[in-house]
Amino acid sequence: MSLLIPVDSNRRHEALLTTLDALEYWAFVELNEGQIENCKFYKDKDEINAFIETVVVQNDQEYVWQFQQENASVLVAPTQRSIDEIVEAYLFSELHELKR
Repeated sequence: MSLLIPVDSNRRHEALLTTLDALEYWAFVELNEGQIENCKFYKDKDEINAFIETVVVQNDQEYVWQFQQENASVLVAPTQRSIDEIVEAYLFSELHELKR
């Protein structure tokens, strides 16, 4: 399982979800059995050499067609901001799916 999250920092416990327009880094989070197995930060999404299953955005007004064309699901985190909050909400199905 993998999540791609636009964040404002490359510090694991300080990074907060931001809009796609304001992102500084992409947090690529790999989950295994409900736990964060790996969290890497990338300046450019194209540097990621793995399949991106899910992209998490801050609101439903984000420009996400590129992810949908790549068959990634897009989820909205309306109140969650930290990586840990987003992962927890994802695991408990509290994030909202953005429809095509």
